[in-house]
Amino acid sequence: MGKNQKIIVAQIMGKWVGGGVEAVVMNYYRNIDRSKIQFDFICDEDSTNIPYDEIDSLGGKVIICPKYQKVFKYQKELKRIFRENNYPIVHSHINVLSIFPLRAAKKAEVPIRIAHSHSTSNRKEWKKNLLKSILKPFSKVYANRYMCCSEYAGRWLFGSKEYDKGNVYLLNNAIDLDKYRYNEIIRKSKREELGIEKNTFVVGHIGRFVEQKNHRFLIDLFNEIHKDNKNSILLLVGQGPLMQEMMEKVNDLNLNNSVMFLGQRTDVNELYQAFDIFLLPSLYEGLGMVMIEAQCSGLPCIASTEVPKVSKIRENVDFIKLTDSIEKWSSEINQYMITDRDANTIEIENAGYNIKKEAGKLQRYYESLLQDERNN
Repeated sequence: MGKNQKIIVAQIMGKWVGGGVEAVVMNYYRNIDRSKIQFDFICDEDSTNIPYDEIDSLGGKVIICPKYQKVFKYQKELKRIFRENNYPIVHSHINVLSIFPLRAAKKAEVPIRIAHSHSTSNRKEWKKNLLKSILKPFSKVYANRYMCCSEYAGRWLFGSKEYDKGNVYLLNNAIDLDKYRYNEIIRKSKREELGIEKNTFVVGHIGRFVEQKNHRFLIDLFNEIHKDNKNSILLLVGQGPLMQEMMEKVNDLNLNNSVMFLGQRTDVNELYQAFDIFLLPSLYEGLGMVMIEAQCSGLPCIASTEVPKVSKIRENVDFIKLTDSIEKWSSEINQYMITDRDANTIEIENAGYNIKKEAGKLQRYYESLLQDERNN
């Protein structure tokens, strides 16, 4: 590769479903200097919601490969893709499963192979944990660079020894602050669009309908809130395999008129404006990017203690144990029934979540890796 040639990075996305990891990578691609860096998004064949048009407009490429469950076919095809495109960097975002694409990358003699930790685990998801516990010890076998979205996620996948030695690069899940900043006009129009009255208390949650996000608890919690305040609704944004089950649960609790399933949305930044409080009772998180977005929108947030404390940037963020009673959660939420929204995002920026600044850091990181490679 010539010194001034554009750096093309293969981003291993796994199954693209429109979740938080995909949002993070797209945020960086929108804001990085694309005259110097190009992303090729390598996605599994069972992906959904891939933004082909936007990626194409930004100068990137989407390459479809077999799903990772077809292990041998998956690695064989990836090896071919890596060699054919002569990538200098492969950046994998699929946590413990990164062993498979990075193995193919090593066989294809890709010089820089990044394993990126975006998440952790929870004992309640025992099937996933079994796979994670088997694969986690191999996380550093084929990777030669380590990255994470938080210290917690970095220590979880790569170990405290590597983290303390400074061998794990922390890349913040940065966002466009202007896009998420609180706006009273957007709040009013979005509530009107959704048919929500001005004085209705809106509880909001954004996340895939999977075990990790703990929707069963969330709906039970809202049921308790609604008993005390009939003028309240719950907005659930996202899709996933447990969505139908949650709809049935809402029906069983006679909450159909008070819970809105909004599905996958492209106006998430505007939906935050319509909320009055944001809840994240996850079983585990690597960081909880939605917490950053919610705080940028001036929302009070209540999360489980399984969400890393580093996600707290503003004072109106509380963490509660999942083992605590529904009543305790409800009581804490009631304290935020009336709250002023703050459009000032300086705290979010100071914490390192301004994508316009962080994208430049990622670009310089990629460039430094290649420079080190040339010097060795």
